[in-house]
Amino acid sequence: MSWEFVLFSKEDGIGTITLNRPDSMNALGGTMRQEILAALEAAVTDSEVRVIVITGAGKAFCAGGDVKEFVSGQTRAEANLSIDQRPTRDKVVLLIQAMGKPVIASVNGVAAGGGCNLALACDMRIASDRARFGEVFVRRGIHPDWGGAWFLPRLVGYAKAAELIFSGEVIDAQEALRIGLVNKVVPHEELPMATKAFVMKFVKNAPIPIALAKKALQNYSRIDLAQALDQERLAQTICWNTEDRAEGMKSFLEKREPVFKGI
Repeated sequence: MSWEFVLFSKEDGIGTITLNRPDSMNALGGTMRQEILAALEAAVTDSEVRVIVITGAGKAFCAGGDVKEFVSGQTRAEANLSIDQRPTRDKVVLLIQAMGKPVIASVNGVAAGGGCNLALACDMRIASDRARFGEVFVRRGIHPDWGGAWFLPRLVGYAKAAELIFSGEVIDAQEALRIGLVNKVVPHEELPMATKAFVMKFVKNAPIPIALAKKALQNYSRIDLAQALDQERLAQTICWNTEDRAEGMKSFLEKREPVFKGI
């Protein structure tokens, strides 16, 4: 699989999607949105991929929409679709949320606008100490997209989300960590190895309960306790009938690491 603006690689159960327009700070230009979606679709159906990482080539994670393309009228952003047509960016965000595999943003530099919100759409974020995050939409006269106005308050609370969106302020990695926007900040040079170490904690565990738990976590604010308990009982029943459940319990008794197959 190869695309013009996105790279995809697999190693040790990790599928890495790299945004690859470094000369444009990985701005979302050309067919990049469509290629991100295609790479995600490939990763989600690949049985060898347990966890997906999204990162950027060069100095930036993603600078958001390509302003030069917007101004020139050459954009492929699908900004003028009718209300009943989903643009590609929405399909990307919905797929990240719907898939049972964990998706981690490894933020190596600037994440602004749509790039910031692509990172927020992921389940977790690990950031270089050089990373910066900005909801810069109002500074360009536009409204947040890529789900930012939905994800941000769920991570940092309404008031802080309002401050960041209304001001368009860009914050550094340590401030992002302080307010709960990212899970972890590491020295820039250590980001690739730190990302792998972080992600391997999920790769080695049973994928079926992780997928079910991802859905349960997403539902925490939408259902009441009784409904949550019902969903837990159903998830436990599903897991109980898997080979991975038998392997997990057997490995515990045999005092060894389990080998999960996702079945």
